[in-house]
Amino acid sequence: MKLIDLHCDTIDKLMENQNLNLYKNNFSVDIQKLQKINSLAQVFALYFDLDTYRSNPYNRFENMASKFFEQIEQNKENIAIARNYNEILENEKQNKLSAILSIEEGGAINSKLENLYSAYKMGVRLITLTWNYENEIGYPHNQKGYETIGLKSFGIDVVETMNELGMLIDVSHLNDGGFYNVAQISKKPFIASHSNSRSITGATRNLTDDMIKVLGNCGGVTGLNFCKFFLGNSPISKVDDIVKHIKHIANIGGIDVVAMGSDFDGIPDELEMKDISQMDKLQNAILKSGFSEDDLEKMMYKNALRVIKDVL
Repeated sequence: MKLIDLHCDTIDKLMENQNLNLYKNNFSVDIQKLQKINSLAQVFALYFDLDTYRSNPYNRFENMASKFFEQIEQNKENIAIARNYNEILENEKQNKLSAILSIEEGGAINSKLENLYSAYKMGVRLITLTWNYENEIGYPHNQKGYETIGLKSFGIDVVETMNELGMLIDVSHLNDGGFYNVAQISKKPFIASHSNSRSITGATRNLTDDMIKVLGNCGGVTGLNFCKFFLGNSPISKVDDIVKHIKHIANIGGIDVVAMGSDFDGIPDELEMKDISQMDKLQNAILKSGFSEDDLEKMMYKNALRVIKDVL
């Protein structure tokens, strides 16, 4: 079974541990683990805390991107960047994993569309519009009193420009008003790279049933997040809790809206699946819960690959 995972924070871990390598490390994602689970493509997020780097966020993005490309170069026999659907297929022919580059914090472009163009030229193909802070694009999910406010004027420019360039717009971490604004403005499918069901677990990081329907109707997907805070009340992140969210999301928005967005290496709590090589635990649980092999293939990679083809 192939896999496309729409979100991991492994590059941030490598920034903190300069002596470690993407090929083999003690994190939840590395090349060996991805090969073991038959990964087709992994989205590597360049995440940073905007409050820490607010003076020059684009510079922090460039430093993280340098680390990403350094690791791709060091491991070029096994992995290559993918900037579109065709490059994923070409990498697969060469028995290489595809690495898709994303930014988790739209504030990285520092209010300048020229920085967005530069990031695109560098290879970025997905941007999470906000993290947990207000930025020039819009408002995060956790800011009281701003739940229904839409994108800022610069945020509208960013969405329209990302549409023109062919970049995936990611609404995970965005507030509800921003979500609906993106749905109204975007002419292409958009995604929630790592968000679950708010009906099952009432975290504002999760999607309401109506949001799931909107996302499905526009041809987008939501990647299931494995962090326990967005799954339920279990003391660790449990596979059965992930399956509960999958069943609800598929029931509300259809099977085509379900994808994987693990958040591996960005999760502070203990996991039943320790790393991405153990994804077979989830695959087996999904099949046992009544889904078909075709359903499972859609969840694991086909839905995400469809959106990549449509947008990139």
